[in-house]
Amino acid sequence: MNPLAKLSELTDALEFESVDRRTYFDRHTGRIVSVADRILSAVEEGEDEALRGMPDWQKEEVETARAIVNHSGDRFINPPGKFEFDEYRHMERFIGALPDVKAAEQLWRAVKGHGAFHHFKDTLCRLGIQDQWFGYRDEAMKEFVIGWAEANNVPYEDDIKNRK
Repeated sequence: MNPLAKLSELTDALEFESVDRRTYFDRHTGRIVSVADRILSAVEEGEDEALRGMPDWQKEEVETARAIVNHSGDRFINPPGKFEFDEYRHMERFIGALPDVKAAEQLWRAVKGHGAFHHFKDTLCRLGIQDQWFGYRDEAMKEFVIGWAEANNVPYEDDIKNRK
């Protein structure tokens, strides 16, 4: 049986995507791994000369990249993604669930048009309900990550309740 993935690590992977790194879930370790694009590309292209000059602290990353290239699809899979989560949709659901009609109206105005995320967060702060939003969003992320784990047959441990 594969080791348990930690929900906290899966949600962290969801929140902290990077444009110059590729992130995977490793079924053998139950962990999230991240590799720089340039290292993964060098391994994929068989550019061993470029990899030989790597400093010692990056050698483990090169080995991880080799494992990804050799075992992609069965061992390494894409973790839950930020775009699949669709935070804007969750903002709309949060607003729709607010009992305070005036606060909801202000938030609806904030999320329309350019800068919706920024205006939404500013309005939350002004209304003093940012903690409500972050609690709602954290719970939605947790449910999303659990759905991803179940869909991908990834056993998990709920360590989120113990964080903070």
